[in-house]
Amino acid sequence: MLFDLDGTLIDSAPDLGAAADKMRTDRGLDSLPLERYRPMAGAGARGMLGVAFGITPESPEFPGLREEFFVAYERRMLLNTQVFDGIQALIEALRERGLLWGVVTNKSMRFTDPLTRAIPLFGSAGAVVSGDTTPFAKPHPEPLHEAARRLGVPSESCIYVGDDERDIIAGRAAGMRTVAATYGYMGTQADSTLWEADASITSPLELLKLLDSA
Repeated sequence: MLFDLDGTLIDSAPDLGAAADKMRTDRGLDSLPLERYRPMAGAGARGMLGVAFGITPESPEFPGLREEFFVAYERRMLLNTQVFDGIQALIEALRERGLLWGVVTNKSMRFTDPLTRAIPLFGSAGAVVSGDTTPFAKPHPEPLHEAARRLGVPSESCIYVGDDERDIIAGRAAGMRTVAATYGYMGTQADSTLWEADASITSPLELLKLLDSA
């Protein structure tokens, strides 16, 4: 079992949003509610800066603001981030069934490594692959292949769970079964029914029901 990180295993939106919002208030702009940031948390700096300042990666000021955001997030990324309800029980159940599990995220190692070291849940993960672990990031399938290699299993024997269309594209390209986690962030315009995932879940523990039915 392989999982995306933000929006699938952990709720990092409070810290991601707070980092971007501090950049706003530092500039004398009004604070925005977390509800504005949450849907775009899965898009990382691109999503947070888009909400905070209405800019895109093509904007000339984006690179400088992105690094400022990274520093602000790095300083607070463990303050309010926590695993979603049901994730701890899900992982315990998977381990009881003898299933290996791991993480494949587009988050860079700069953030993934300290996060997964600090949260006890990830102590049993057999693989943690970040966005810069390989030369490619999702939706390229290589990070998923790398996770399968680290687990010592064929990619075709894995199921990948994620809350973003890129997760499903990457999983399918890697020959894995895919599950859309619709309780995640997903963006403001996302329609997971168009992603062509093999299944979808509205809460983490629904994954166990899928495995039982399979």
